[in-house]
Amino acid sequence: MDISKIDETLGKFLAENYTPERIERLADRFHHKGVVKFDKDARLVPEEIMTAVRAEADQLIGEHKERRDLLLRTTGNTPRKMSVVKSEDIEQSELIRTIATSESFLGFLGRVAREPVIPQVSEDERYLITHQEFKADTHGWHWGDYSFALIWALRMPPISCGGMLQAVPHTHWDKSDPRINETLCERRIDTHGLVTGDLYLQRTDTTLHRTVPLTEDGAARTILNMTWAGQRDLDKPLIGNDRWWEDPEAKAAQSMM
Repeated sequence: MDISKIDETLGKFLAENYTPERIERLADRFHHKGVVKFDKDARLVPEEIMTAVRAEADQLIGEHKERRDLLLRTTGNTPRKMSVVKSEDIEQSELIRTIATSESFLGFLGRVAREPVIPQVSEDERYLITHQEFKADTHGWHWGDYSFALIWALRMPPISCGGMLQAVPHTHWDKSDPRINETLCERRIDTHGLVTGDLYLQRTDTTLHRTVPLTEDGAARTILNMTWAGQRDLDKPLIGNDRWWEDPEAKAAQSMM
């Protein structure tokens, strides 16, 4: 794949597949649900790019994955049970870096978000690969410090084995008093099934979300997360000492081992 032509390829693909009216419908859904999915009926990238990204992620997992089994205080002691590949290791992939900073790609996502999607986040947040493979593996209820994330569903288990996305849009994260259970009692939970090859854009700072725990060993779930900021995020301090993916001994993290 000619990486120098990624931006051109993405721009052409999106222009051919998305009319202004279709983008507006996606934007409406995104603002209502906090999540908009791109599946086999609405692809976001050509299949060859998805295949190439999956191969890059597989290699990175093989070389760099680190296991996390912990509870996080700033999200009400919800669990993190998975393996991760950190941003600094994913940065080695020219393909992933090029996609994440493509002007054509970010311009399209900005139209769905109805605001600029800005590739200006802390170095440890730019990318994350998570790999779940054991029974009860999950990314427990949480929010994001930045506004936007694009999730590449590189491998998904059958829905019967868990791994779905659950989301509660239009919520607020107070790290000193997250009130997750109270929010779940008060609000409707949307559950989104995913299959291998799907992508979804999420408003992560105001959408409470989690992955449903896996019910079987070997039912692998692998995603690549690309994170971007909104204008509101650029001067916002990062608080809570809870960056568990980067440091399993972060102050807000408690080991489950």
